[in-house]
Formats: sequence, C-alpha cells, structure tokens
Amino acid sequence: MNTFNSILLVGCGNMVGAMVRGWIAGGIAPSTFTVVNPSPRELPEGVVQLRVLPEGGSFDAVMLGVKPQKLAEVAPQVEPLVGPGTVLLSVLAGVQLETLAGNFPRSAAQVRVMPNLAAALGKAAQAKVDALMAPLGTAEWLAEESLMDPVTALAGSGPAFVYRFIDALAQGAANLGLPAEQAQRLALATVEGASALAAASEHSPGELARRVASPGGVTQVGLDILDKDNALSALVEDTLRGARDRSIQMAAEARAAAKS
Repeated sequence: MNTFNSILLVGCGNMVGAMVRGWIAGGIAPSTFTVVNPSPRELPEGVVQLRVLPEGGSFDAVMLGVKPQKLAEVAPQVEPLVGPGTVLLSVLAGVQLETLAGNFPRSAAQVRVMPNLAAALGKAAQAKVDALMAPLGTAEWLAEESLMDPVTALAGSGPAFVYRFIDALAQGAANLGLPAEQAQRLALATVEGASALAAASEHSPGELARRVASPGGVTQVGLDILDKDNALSALVEDTLRGARDRSIQMAAEARAAAKS
C-alpha cells in the first residue's frame, strides 16, 4: 500500500479514534500510528500512545485532531516535528489551509480532511493521502477550499443530523403506540436498509421515494406531509447553513488567533 509509514496523531477524540480503527481494519499496521492524547483511548493493540508530544522523531505525516480553538496553543509545540518531509493532515473544522501553512511553514503539504472528504495544498502528497483514506471510504478532492465549509456541514456534522432524524422516527412511532425500544430498533433498521438501497441504486433518492409511493397510498400520504410548503427541504437547508456559517466563523477565529 503506497501510504505513510509513520503517522503522529495529535489529539484523539471519537472521530480520530474511529479513523485509526478503520485504517487498521483496512490493513495498515498498528505500529504506523503514534497517538498523543491527555488521557488514554481504547485503541487496537500495537498503537503507540503517549500523554505528551515526543521530544524528537521523524514522521511521514502528522494529523491534528485537537479542538480548533487550541490550534494556536498546540501549533508551536507540534511544529518542530513537522519538517520538509512531513505531510500535515488536519481534521480541525474551519481552520483554513492558509492558517495551517502559516503555523507549519516547513511542512511538505497541508491537507484538510473530513471523513471520506479532503481538500489539499501540495498535490505531490495526493497519492499517499488517497491510499491512507481508502480504508475509510472513497476520497473526494475538492476544487476550491471554500467548499470545505458546506462539506463540513454535510459530511462532518451530517451524521448527527441523521441520528436526530432516526430518533424522531422512533419517537414518532412510540407516540403512536409502539414500545419505545421496538420503535428504535425498527427506525434504525429502516434507515439502514433505505441507505443501503440508495447507495446501490442507479436512481436518485428523490426518485426512489417516488417509486415506493403509490398515488393515494399510505406512503404518499406521509410524503405529502413531509413535502408540504417545502418545509422539510427548507429545514434541512437552514440546518446546513447554520453549520456552514459556524465553520466560516471558526475559520475567522483561527486566523485571528494565529495573528495575535
């Protein structure tokens, strides 16, 4: 596999931990990863875990997984480990490539990453980043960095919105009389099955909805309620816009912190 041989992960929350497990499940050796986190994480055996940054060492890639607000504090400590042979990866929402380059001027390339999605500066690193991301899903390279803000809203925050919808399905069914636990199981199974079918289908999700609904039937009545006054589409758009705008705001905050 044409990817990095040594990767330092600075910060390991739920998302980064899931990425590490995905990489290892995809065939990357656990010894590839050195994780620096204030508290220990449940990670596969063989992953090196440290409480503080190493004093030296050479890494092919360094990935930032701390909270975006901590970049100004953490960057000076990490920068000595990011040399001309190191690709800097960042999952920090809202932190732009310009800010990353300013904090890590010696890095070979800077790459912003969202689960399954990336925008990069430094095309020489693209093949290795593609190989690294392959176990997590198909990598999408964005033509413009400004697209990372709606991507953050959709791919980064989107799972939480889907979970809220699943919860609403289950709660609605429970309110109609189903036992709560059974309603939750059925809601999960319904969304899982619908998602798998949509991923495998040649038709768009909108077309699939049309195809499973018969005029005047049960499903069509429900769809009519969802579609009334375009309320669902408007609500989702407002949700994504709010998340996108917060990503833009965080980018401004990160730039201001870097200049102070």
